[in-house]
Amino acid sequence: MSRTVTVGLDDSPESRAAAEWAAREALLRGLPLKIVHVQEPTPKYVARTALLDLDGYQHWAQQLTHESAEGIRLRHPGIEVITEQLTGTVADVLCEAAGFADVLVLGARALSGLRGFIVGSVSLGIVARAERPVVLVRAEEQAADEHGTDPAGVPPAAAPFPPVVLGLDIDQPDDTLLEFAFDAAARRNTALRAVHAWPEPPTSFYRFPGDAELHDTLERGQASLLSKVLRPWRQKFPDVEVIEVSRCGSAAQVLVSDSRDASLVVVGRRIRTGSFGAHIGHVTHSALHHVTAPVAVVAHG
Repeated sequence: MSRTVTVGLDDSPESRAAAEWAAREALLRGLPLKIVHVQEPTPKYVARTALLDLDGYQHWAQQLTHESAEGIRLRHPGIEVITEQLTGTVADVLCEAAGFADVLVLGARALSGLRGFIVGSVSLGIVARAERPVVLVRAEEQAADEHGTDPAGVPPAAAPFPPVVLGLDIDQPDDTLLEFAFDAAARRNTALRAVHAWPEPPTSFYRFPGDAELHDTLERGQASLLSKVLRPWRQKFPDVEVIEVSRCGSAAQVLVSDSRDASLVVVGRRIRTGSFGAHIGHVTHSALHHVTAPVAVVAHG
């Protein structure tokens, strides 16, 4: 089966924004874009009622995917767009679709009047289960949002990309995560900002003598470890500018703070097969709910 960038589509603004982002990602990767609309199975007792127009729904779904595909073809000449209408549980169908995609793209909705985003249970379930990268895109995401602004403050499509930000655990660095982040920066011809956070020393709470020196020693040591993890990837991607950020504090807070100007934020999710099921981790969870840029969650072993 051929590789694609796949997006789950419904009639929401966040879904349409996700489709636009996915189209740009497909162009960056030189891959077809697949637009997938999923219809949930209809319970038999509902299907027998006169209130449900199944033929009308199918026509609407066909029109939705057709109009989305035609709009993308007009805005991005030369892109190959495939549409697919499937029936099943949305999370199950899209998880299966992710298995055949380079990237699966979904939408996330902003919280009205609050700082943060709603990532629904379906999207979270897909992120927690999919073993391919999943990108969450905000409803406010526009065609040129990933680009910097010109002198007039307008972000033209030809403007440079802001940096890709990678949240990195240097105690358990994973090649799949690093490869995805460096590749994303290389395709965008932009810098990669690798962000690592480390906890405050236990003694700092009591302000013992020598805490400042201990802090400085830890800071130098953590920065050195980060450089060591990134060194082979700098060699593999010599054209990518790498900005190393090693900071004391909460990993979630440091990552969100350093992602304010990102074009894409890349975080990991460790694949677990334990009895408690899949989960995404608190740092990734925080990024999904508080980072304003698109967030790519990369599953790894």
